[in-house]
Amino acid sequence: MLSKKTKYGIKALTFLARQETKNPVSIATISKSENISVKFLESILLTLRKNGILGSKKGIGGGYYLIKNPKDVPMTMVMRVLEGPIAMMPCVSLNYYEKCDDCPDEDKCAVHRLMIQVRDNSLEVFRNTTLADLSN
Repeated sequence: MLSKKTKYGIKALTFLARQETKNPVSIATISKSENISVKFLESILLTLRKNGILGSKKGIGGGYYLIKNPKDVPMTMVMRVLEGPIAMMPCVSLNYYEKCDDCPDEDKCAVHRLMIQVRDNSLEVFRNTTLADLSN
């Protein structure tokens, strides 16, 4: 299941991408518009800032803003920053691979083969969907 952190992160990013000006937007404004608690949103936006998707400005007129063009933000980037591995099992993860302790042969494992298909299809959607696609 998609975590609330990732769901709210995508909602906040989409809100920022829809802004006509690229001026900073306060956390309170995003929180109210997207119905996300301020405290939880602060944590999410900080993570996105630390990972180079958002910038921030302090003080009066401050807030968060996109530092990347929405068309240059694939959902794979957002998912990995907020959710971690995209694969449902570590034995099929491209970036976080770990062999399963209970599996003597991945090539003969039906679950492994199924999860590779799930991973590949999920990656296809996430790679080919950008923040621009979601904010239109």
